[in-house]
Amino acid sequence: MTATSLAGPAAPAASISDHAGAADADLRRGFGPRVRRLHARIGKAHHQAEGMAFSRALLAGEATPLQLAALLRAVAPAYALLEREAPALASALGATAVPWTELARSGALEHDLTQLAALPGSPASPTAALWLERLRLLARQEPHRLMAHVYVRYGGDLSGGQQLGREANAILERCGLPPLRFWAFDRPIPELKAALHEGFEQLDLSEEEEAELLDEAETAFVLTQRLLAELADLEATPLPA
Repeated sequence: MTATSLAGPAAPAASISDHAGAADADLRRGFGPRVRRLHARIGKAHHQAEGMAFSRALLAGEATPLQLAALLRAVAPAYALLEREAPALASALGATAVPWTELARSGALEHDLTQLAALPGSPASPTAALWLERLRLLARQEPHRLMAHVYVRYGGDLSGGQQLGREANAILERCGLPPLRFWAFDRPIPELKAALHEGFEQLDLSEEEEAELLDEAETAFVLTQRLLAELADLEATPLPA
């Protein structure tokens, strides 16, 4: 990424939220009480993440393939842990409606990273390492908090991630690289969102656990913001000849 593109493009990039369609609006009207509380808690952090340099650069079509590959490398271990640990933990908490198989991203991430293997490597992400360690701890000790990371990650992939995916693939196409599968789902997005939300409404939590779920959702967004800041700092590296 060039210094110019990260400093702030002349024409402001659109907000991810600007791309919500009618189906999203209908779904929001049908939110259950827990999902409404989650959205109320993470709304401010969500807009802050949208305004960060890497997010704006990606929405403006100015991110680099190297940054996209670094993003996938950083998040892949966390998705693998969530998909290994979260289904059984969610079921134990009463959530049986989450469509884990259709939501799973690990296979797509493995495919995409193989496709982008020719790109130069990127430094290991300190934030990704901290995030992974936190997920391991929560899976062992506070599974209700782990569910906040499930919601933030997969809910984000089904919402703003759809616009990010289109912009990312446009960038890769211009560079002669294959499109990503990471943000592509086989089942209709509104159906997946509805099933995810239903699963979260099913969670059997105490008042204290409910409050901690909301607190952890904010923590998940803070970690996302730190990762985005790391990606913005990556220097643009020429593609291999």
